[in-house]
Amino acid sequence: MRVVELGQLIAGPFCGQLLGDMGAEVVKIEPPKGGDPMRAWGQGDKPVWWQVIARNKFSVVADLKTPDGQDLARQLIAKADILIENFRPGTLERWALDPQDLVKMNERLIVVRVSGYGQTGPYASRAGFGGIAEAMGGWRKIVGEPDRVPARMGISIGDTLAASYGCMGALAALHERKTSGKGQIVDVALYESVLQVMEGLIPEWAVAGHKRGRTGSKLPGIAPSNVYQCRDGEFLIGANQDSVFARLCQAMGRPELAQDARFSTHTSRGSNQEELDGMINVWTATLTVDELEALMIEHSVPAGRILDAEDMLSDPHFAAREAIITVDDPELGPVPMQAPFPKLSRTPSTVRRSAPRHIGQDTDEIRKRWLSE
Repeated sequence: MRVVELGQLIAGPFCGQLLGDMGAEVVKIEPPKGGDPMRAWGQGDKPVWWQVIARNKFSVVADLKTPDGQDLARQLIAKADILIENFRPGTLERWALDPQDLVKMNERLIVVRVSGYGQTGPYASRAGFGGIAEAMGGWRKIVGEPDRVPARMGISIGDTLAASYGCMGALAALHERKTSGKGQIVDVALYESVLQVMEGLIPEWAVAGHKRGRTGSKLPGIAPSNVYQCRDGEFLIGANQDSVFARLCQAMGRPELAQDARFSTHTSRGSNQEELDGMINVWTATLTVDELEALMIEHSVPAGRILDAEDMLSDPHFAAREAIITVDDPELGPVPMQAPFPKLSRTPSTVRRSAPRHIGQDTDEIRKRWLSE
């Protein structure tokens, strides 16, 4: 499966990463000056995000603003199964790479177009980033503390959601192509990708007149389900189901709470959420994280530590599942990173090559293998 990636930054390249992990040969076309800006992204004194998002990819250099670069792109696209791009709508058309023409040239081509607002509609021509999509799609409005401005999640969730839906659309189009023999265009809007995961946000307002707001670490009406303070850190407990709550009460040494009218049902616990959270916090504050975790395991209560990267690298479950792998980079050496996902039993996703170190380093190889057929 051959993929040409024309995108940059996060949404398009993450879609390419997903397809590459699944086994596709991904050719990333980079501009000659600077390449993809992701090469310089990442926190800390060494930017390493590129090593994740560009794994399994080949770098071909081409200036898409020039006739020569456009011609090379067309030649590669003519041999491809999937084209990914995440430029502002109209950009490919200005570069003489109109997807409608590309599909006519290669009728089996699937084009994944990722943009802020989609290819149609009054906002289509606007510049769009993942954060803006999170705001428009409803995410930012409900994240954070109620007395503060909306908070950021901490990762580029709008971009990665759009990339995931773009990958999903490409896979669906590949499946349909087996019947029709024809490709199609997959139109992915960042804001609609966010909208898809907003649960009952729209009908709750339209039907029930309820507008969700920012509630911090808790979900209103769902209790207990929160982060609680221990003597040496925080711990997340989710015990909002009746039977699970009863087990939590046993762990607390207060089985009578499960029969208390204030807490005996899902509805009553939601109505008395603050009081219940306060009681649990008083109890957890007497325990260490290790002690609380042992009690939750013993009583089969869904709960967990709040991990950071250092924790993940030493966690035995991550190790047993091979959720983190190490990829050898020619410049940086061994680079730990998240493993390909999801896990397939017969044809597992793999990392077969590290991210291309130099812009256009694979241009000659790809020209020879793809264009000499």
